[in-house]
Amino acid sequence: MTDLPAQPSPKRLGLVIDLDTCVGCHACATNCKEWNTGGKSGPLTDINAYQAEQRGVWFNRVHTYEAGDGAAGRTVHFPKNCLHCAEPACVTVCPTGASYKRAEDGIVLIDHDKCIGCKLCSWACPYGAREFDEDQGVMKKCTLCIDKIYNETLPEEERVPACVSTCPVGARHFGDFNDPASNVSTLTRERGGYDLMPNLGYAPTSKYLPPREGRGARGKHDAPAPKLAREPRGFLRFLDQALSR
Repeated sequence: MTDLPAQPSPKRLGLVIDLDTCVGCHACATNCKEWNTGGKSGPLTDINAYQAEQRGVWFNRVHTYEAGDGAAGRTVHFPKNCLHCAEPACVTVCPTGASYKRAEDGIVLIDHDKCIGCKLCSWACPYGAREFDEDQGVMKKCTLCIDKIYNETLPEEERVPACVSTCPVGARHFGDFNDPASNVSTLTRERGGYDLMPNLGYAPTSKYLPPREGRGARGKHDAPAPKLAREPRGFLRFLDQALSR
């Protein structure tokens, strides 16, 4: 099995995803696919792309739920991708060392030359973030666009994951959670950023910002963003239960 880095990473790179702002346009998923199919983990295979029963490798997937009843109900779009956990079971379960966590920034990656396609990592991940490439016989996953965020030929403002740079409503944010003054740390602190299924103990790096309470079908805010307690409430409680089934 594979060991995690012995010391905490000096940087903890990850995402903050705003469930109150996301409109479910799938731009993040599409731009992620476009960038990464020619990048470090490419190609991202598609099977029956223009036929029935399409399937393939997507590092971002957007799920849509109806939450609440009547006038209090609303549609919530939930983008799903790797959360780059501090204690990733997908890494420690790997028998070949193909899955690993970078010591310098906490990003979880896969060495495809070592991967044997056993799928143990996908069974260990409770968030459904691992994707099996049927053509290549290996597992693939979100890399936080590591070949983009460290690309010094790009202007500094463009060194963000493809999903972040393309979001038309600014629902996705990228930064270092070890920096208390970073945009992701500030958003998490001020908006009650939340770990998905925290009871499992994997300590996801990336956070979700909850839908604001009091925002009904007409799209009006009747209350400021709440500060969440340890236990999830409302839509996040429903999402925890749905993903735990």
